[in-house]
Amino acid sequence: MKKLNKTNILEFILVGFSDDLAQQPVLFSLLLFIYLTTMIGNLLIILTIVSNAHFHSPMYFFSNLSLIDLCLSSTTVPKMVADTQTGNPTISFNGCLIQMYMFLCFSGLETLLLSIMSYDRFVAICLPMYYLAIMTPKFCALLVVSSWIFAIFRAQIHTILLVQLSFCEDNKIPQFFCDIGALLKLSCSDTYINELFIFIEGGLVVVVFFCILVSYILIGYAIIRIPSATGKCKAFSMCSSHISVVLIITIIGVYLCPSTTRTAERDKTAAVMYTVVTLLLNPFIYSLRNGNLRGAIRKTIQRKLFL
Repeated sequence: MKKLNKTNILEFILVGFSDDLAQQPVLFSLLLFIYLTTMIGNLLIILTIVSNAHFHSPMYFFSNLSLIDLCLSSTTVPKMVADTQTGNPTISFNGCLIQMYMFLCFSGLETLLLSIMSYDRFVAICLPMYYLAIMTPKFCALLVVSSWIFAIFRAQIHTILLVQLSFCEDNKIPQFFCDIGALLKLSCSDTYINELFIFIEGGLVVVVFFCILVSYILIGYAIIRIPSATGKCKAFSMCSSHISVVLIITIIGVYLCPSTTRTAERDKTAAVMYTVVTLLLNPFIYSLRNGNLRGAIRKTIQRKLFL
């Protein structure tokens, strides 16, 4: 790593939050509460799905983003909590690279799994007679493994390209975590290759967004053709929570814009929405709105309390 890194900077300073000491206790309490809530919600969902054979199906297999959300939240929020408590928002160069790598890996994996979820709902609603034939356990495993490989490969490319850059005197990152866009702005090297790769990623996200949009248009058309009102409500409840994937991909798209068109305030807003708010709401949006899963979670809690 030291041979690849052409820089004299040994650490970065994260300046994403206010330096007002009076606000630090409030930020600490709020971030700690959000993180604990996110952890407890995701752990409950994981425990419920793993311990109930009824949920061992493609729908819940792909809907179980809880593990990814748990890892993604643990990549950024604990450091944010520690910084607000200690007042020392520094991070080593290698630690910054590790945090950036983990964030890119888990965020990319989440995007891919959300896309797979939309395909799963498309097959379930538009092609119900062929659902079991298409969404076989082998095919589901192939989709997930492919997502992991692609996410890891993407994060590795970004990390390798970044360590080729030089960082001169400015080591203040205008973020509360090591965002790749903020790091590129600090570099005193030519970041054309890095920007080109991000631009290509943006094009791929647009393609994914278009495919998801088309799938939901087809799903809506299929729901309209269902004769009974009960059937329409059931079909709509199967995919209503997944519609928010469009919002999440839109937020992620902010990170894929070239750094010359980005502002620090917009990056901070998008980062808070994605790394804190969205991860807090995901258990409620994607899983807890499901009546069967909500009832199973309630039983799981009662059983654990009884024991």
